[in-house]
Amino acid sequence: MQDIIIRNARREDCPRLLELVTELAVYEKAPNEVTVTLEHFMESGFGEKPVWWAFVATVPHPDHSAKRMIAGFALYYIRYSTWKGQTMYLEDILVTESLRGQGIGQQLFDRLQGEAREKGFKRVTWQVLDWNEPAINFYRRQGARLDPEWLNATIDL
Repeated sequence: MQDIIIRNARREDCPRLLELVTELAVYEKAPNEVTVTLEHFMESGFGEKPVWWAFVATVPHPDHSAKRMIAGFALYYIRYSTWKGQTMYLEDILVTESLRGQGIGQQLFDRLQGEAREKGFKRVTWQVLDWNEPAINFYRRQGARLDPEWLNATIDL
């Protein structure tokens, strides 16, 4: 696919981003875990004090109009490491299933790394499910290290 545009996400992209979040949740076998409201999602990314940022990948709309559609996104936030300082945490990267394998994910990942370098972050971290072989293989091609030592811990409130 030649006509991929990577740009910063905008407030008006949020409904489509949540559709893609839901698509990811279905893929990860957890469709009922998405409980964030559109209003909260929008406020968290575009309110007075945003806590997340994102890039979107747009491609020509399949109806051959002049419109473009969001085919994927990479959403991140800033974490603090007492060892490294500010780091980037990639919360989600997703390309809609019908458009995978066309270089969209690679372009999103490249832009994400560029952003991390521009901001002076020393590290980008993320999680991947141990059964998600396509994602694991993608991350390995990027040169990522998968760390078997650390366990995830969560408390739901």
